[in-house]
Amino acid sequence: MDNTHLLRQVTIFQALPQDTIADLAKRVWHKQADAGSVIVSQEGAGDALFVIAKGKVKVVLYGETGREIILSILGAGDFFGEMALLDRQPRSANVVAVESSELLGLDREAFQTHLTSHPSTAMAILAEMSRRLRHADEVIGNLALLDVYARVARIIRDLAQKEGEPADGGLLIKERPTQQEIAGLIGTSRETVSRALNDFTRRGLLQMQGKKILVRWGFLQKVEDAA
Repeated sequence: MDNTHLLRQVTIFQALPQDTIADLAKRVWHKQADAGSVIVSQEGAGDALFVIAKGKVKVVLYGETGREIILSILGAGDFFGEMALLDRQPRSANVVAVESSELLGLDREAFQTHLTSHPSTAMAILAEMSRRLRHADEVIGNLALLDVYARVARIIRDLAQKEGEPADGGLLIKERPTQQEIAGLIGTSRETVSRALNDFTRRGLLQMQGKKILVRWGFLQKVEDAA
């Protein structure tokens, strides 16, 4: 798959003119990341943006005791490292490959050269950064105000709305996060997540099918009503 097609799969680039995408495509480079490998390290030099062409990564922080706090889980079509292109500051988090991944990299110098002729790219990235900041504010509010079951429910709701496909009685998530990943996202233990998911399943709100999960319309409505 050529770089132009890959970039066109990224949400923030989809509305850009063809000549803008073509200019970006000739400036990116490829990177392979094995499962478990660190792609960028917190406090490391921030000098490139990465687009995920294939695979899955997690953005994480580590506490003093080594506890992992997952800020987000990103898949094909997502990107990370955009702040490095704008503020010249060290990385704010670690990014680790959850599975073998293929990435496209764009360094700061190439990005700045691109912007001289294509400023619309900067506006697209700034709009996405604004969306992510709004989401971060929501997550912080959830951590402060919601109990654990409600936080698990919000994670499943958000995933269903983003990745779910219409199925009999709800939305089907074809590859759900692991219980440990969900725990890291909401600041709790894997055992607590397991209890919450089992409870939702017993009540007929969710249906587990291996890595798939059917999120029933009733579950989504309950989460909306509680918002």
